[in-house]
Amino acid sequence: MDAIFLFVCLLVMILLGMPIAISLCLSSTLTILLYETSSLLFQVRSIVTAVKSYPLLAIPLFILAGDLMYTGGLSKRLILFVEALMGSVKANLAYVTVIASTFFAAISGSGPATVAAIGSNVIPEMEKRGYSKEYGTALSAASGMIGVMIPPSIPFVMYGISAEESVSELFIAGVVPGLLFAIGFIIVARILYARSGFEAPEHKFEWKKVGSTFKDAIFALLGPVIVLGGIYGGFFSPTEAAAIAVGYALVVGLFIYKDLTWKAVGQTMIKSSGTTATCLGLVAFASTFGRLLTLQQVPNNIAAFMLGISDNKIIILLIINVFLLFVGMFMETIASIIILTPILLPVVSSVGVDPVLFGVIMTVNLAVGFCTPPLGVNLFVASGVSGLPIEKVTKAIMPYFIVIGILMLMITFIPEISLWLPRMVLQS
Repeated sequence: MDAIFLFVCLLVMILLGMPIAISLCLSSTLTILLYETSSLLFQVRSIVTAVKSYPLLAIPLFILAGDLMYTGGLSKRLILFVEALMGSVKANLAYVTVIASTFFAAISGSGPATVAAIGSNVIPEMEKRGYSKEYGTALSAASGMIGVMIPPSIPFVMYGISAEESVSELFIAGVVPGLLFAIGFIIVARILYARSGFEAPEHKFEWKKVGSTFKDAIFALLGPVIVLGGIYGGFFSPTEAAAIAVGYALVVGLFIYKDLTWKAVGQTMIKSSGTTATCLGLVAFASTFGRLLTLQQVPNNIAAFMLGISDNKIIILLIINVFLLFVGMFMETIASIIILTPILLPVVSSVGVDPVLFGVIMTVNLAVGFCTPPLGVNLFVASGVSGLPIEKVTKAIMPYFIVIGILMLMITFIPEISLWLPRMVLQS
């Protein structure tokens, strides 16, 4: 009964518009006080234990690094270099949007940050060259999904902490799925361009321009190489890599590109602090919520219920995929991972699903929520950049869900897509 009360309280508070972190805290507190499941001291200990986690330090650092690199002009230079490479290829700005989003994802680890950094540069430029506003806005919103698949991914860090799995291994597992999504979005964008009937003027390919933009973008391109190369090469942990990323962003932005001022650094830190506080609040207050669920055997009961429906791995994974897609439409990704990992991981483990693979499945499914109302953070960010009503952005992004659905099924039922690279890298 107390588990039901816990969930009902959480749902009611969320529906009333309370922040999820506060909803988690109050629902746990009320359950403890009403049912005497534990003590308030138990809640305090859970919060302290949750926030003193060393891997958790990677989240505020990667958030700050992404914001500093955006403010410091790295995203702008990435776009100019990729555009020079594309030259006179038809729909070259569409390719630029996806490729630049993939590069920036390897810096920021955030979907909305990727949309803001890349979309603010390419959407106005696409409109100038004759692309429809709907086309550019939808492509930018969809490409932002790559931000949570390509490492360093903040959701992967959260899943690794919640599931007690290696964050480095999760990072490696996300590379191939992220690249497949990038390829899929490029294909859809090219088809939509061909069907649109408009011919956008493109720049002529020039080696001189490629060389000059490469020279200007070299430090932006080195960012992901240093961060990810250091992690995969075993030189430093994901948390240390995040600290190095912050230092690198400061040096490049302040002293090399000089787009970053000390005043802008202070403003960026304030902005990042707000995002960090939200994330850490979720982590802190979800810890008690999760422990109360464990005390009440909720994960085991849900596992038994699902296995009672079917013990077929395919059926179980399909049910979980549909459930995660639904949750992602209404709940923020990090909150969903913190709450659902302790519940769903025992279920998939019982049917033989690798925990690292499930981390990828969960992240990909929840990432779809970035592009679906009513939450649809990527939609709102892209809409804010272009000024296009959210209804039109939602309609324009629909074709991308075809490739999203296909790739989600492939990732779910072909484990090697996610697992072969970690095995190859970690065994070498």
